[in-house]
Amino acid sequence: MSTEVDAGLYDYAQRPPRLPNPTNPDNDRLDIDLDTRIEMFEMQQVLRQFEDRVYDLFMQNLVKGTSHLSLGMEAIATGVGKAMRPDDYTFATYRGHAHTIARGGPLGPVLAELLGRDNGILGGKGGSMHLTSVEHGMMGSYAIIGAHLCVANGAAWSAQLRGTDQVAVAFFGDGTTNIGAFHEALNLASTWSLPVVFVCENNLYMEYTPIDLVTATAHPAAGRAPAYDLEQVVIDGNDADEVLATARRALEKARRGQGPSLIEAVTYRHGGHSRADPGKYRPAEEVEAWLAHDPLPTYHQRLLRLGVPEARLSDIVHQVADRVEEATAFAKAGQRPPEHVLMTDVWADGGSSWRN
Repeated sequence: MSTEVDAGLYDYAQRPPRLPNPTNPDNDRLDIDLDTRIEMFEMQQVLRQFEDRVYDLFMQNLVKGTSHLSLGMEAIATGVGKAMRPDDYTFATYRGHAHTIARGGPLGPVLAELLGRDNGILGGKGGSMHLTSVEHGMMGSYAIIGAHLCVANGAAWSAQLRGTDQVAVAFFGDGTTNIGAFHEALNLASTWSLPVVFVCENNLYMEYTPIDLVTATAHPAAGRAPAYDLEQVVIDGNDADEVLATARRALEKARRGQGPSLIEAVTYRHGGHSRADPGKYRPAEEVEAWLAHDPLPTYHQRLLRLGVPEARLSDIVHQVADRVEEATAFAKAGQRPPEHVLMTDVWADGGSSWRN
């Protein structure tokens, strides 16, 4: 059967739209101090403006390879990152720009890495899909779906054996829940009571396929939690306060030695899966509803209700814009890594020769 016929077997745009739930008004009254909320407003602005700039640079052919943006999903990286301690561990997917920055990764070197420049956070050798900054607790972005969940278990087990109260946090997409490594990781983490928090960024689509078309349960992550003796936790992934409050509880539970948690944060990416994907398979009504549930203006309105002056929020937006401009200038000033640098650190011995 031809690809053309295959593609016509199901018109994704005709499926019933998955609409967001309204923002919970009670979240205005969560026990989160105003300074923390302002910091999270700023971080969400950083992540949004950074990813917008990455898109612009990609369209100028300055970002090599592909890139997977998290526009629309900023509240998750912001809220969980704010709840974590500096010595905790983050494991992310190839959609890991936001998680790297939320853990303290510097904008200039992160952007330079995406441009493949020698002043990048990995010397220009990792690129968009492999961001890592051990000094900031960012233990890698992984392109193999679900593989990093088992690695996060290893980090959590290390912390458990060493008697520290560090926690490993693993982020993954909804499609990962249908991968064997997801089930293996949850089973082991629960059996050994590992200090690990699994965070499913459920943006409703596993690449181009709606997750609900290929999954037996309505909540691809939380619906499987009882099988591993875990609580079912589903939250609004577009509300940074709800994310923060939930992450705090899960991290504290892990530090007390009470084992892992699985959080399903429901969100929506504004664009396609990657820059090569226009995302036209999504129902127009669905896209429109989720754009109206954008985490940034929603949070902006909450801070206004809580008494933060519009002028202060506007100042933050402009300050972030200046930081992104500085990061862009820094990144563009870098050079391409020379061949003798590119061909090092390929094998364990530091060389580049094939070894049998």
